[in-house]
Amino acid sequence: MSLPVLSSLSVPLSHWGVIRAVGADAAPFLHGQLTQDVQTLGPHQARLAGYCSPKGRLLASFVIWKPSDNEVLMACHASVLPATLKRLSMFVLRAQCRLSDASAEVALTGVSGAAAQTATQDLPTWGHRADEHGSWIRLPGVAGIARAWRVANNAAPRTVDPLALSAWQRLEVDSGIVTIEAATVDQFVPQMLNFELIGAVNFQKGCYPGQEVVARSQYRGTTKRRTLLFAAEAPIAAGREVFHSADPTQPAGLVACAAPAPDDAAPLTHRALIEVKLAALEGGTLHLGAPDGALLTRCPMPYEVLNAETA
Repeated sequence: MSLPVLSSLSVPLSHWGVIRAVGADAAPFLHGQLTQDVQTLGPHQARLAGYCSPKGRLLASFVIWKPSDNEVLMACHASVLPATLKRLSMFVLRAQCRLSDASAEVALTGVSGAAAQTATQDLPTWGHRADEHGSWIRLPGVAGIARAWRVANNAAPRTVDPLALSAWQRLEVDSGIVTIEAATVDQFVPQMLNFELIGAVNFQKGCYPGQEVVARSQYRGTTKRRTLLFAAEAPIAAGREVFHSADPTQPAGLVACAAPAPDDAAPLTHRALIEVKLAALEGGTLHLGAPDGALLTRCPMPYEVLNAETA
């Protein structure tokens, strides 16, 4: 069975969940927890953000937006939502902020192609527009294909087409934007996933957990690990190690996120964003899971990755 047309999708995003923060201190509280500036987040914006451990390792990643003055919605991978919600709740203390799982109330639908372009043509990338039934968020396009989220205020049960969902996840991977999931929690400093290149880290804001580590990684010199796009003929899963042909004794990288391939007969259908040592790009080959595993073929990224373009 072949992949649905990537340029004409409308599919419920069952792999995403939503955390709601409500209260007078919702934005200030999250501002002190995330890598992003939440205080200046306007009603017509959405932003990427990370949530780090004290050691600067990402525990979750979000798309955040404000439906109203005292409310912030944070979309994250469903597999990390319960642990993330529990951890954030531990630090609310006396702040006027109530956190809850809003996944049963806020439904995300991925829309691509002409429908996404028409619905969000007046919005910039990461623009947000509310209406009486919910809102639209314009996502970065992929290879000329417009993408958007339709955010509905009523999350009634919906049927998810697995093939359409796989096609949407392919677009997510090809966008170059990693979403932290259960298999990759506590594995990456934001720069390893190019988060500062895609606007997910604000270096002018105040402190947050892991801020010193993230800032030191930014200003101490050249980043030695980056996330790049790869393809393979074998299935790829988040959290799998990658090995270099010249050094079978230790991993050269880790799969950050991957897209399932519904058409197994197509060559190089399986795609993934892989965090890899830049030195491993200078010669030899990269393989999935073991030194003699499936060969990984590097693909162009949708944005420039510093220190990796000439490797």
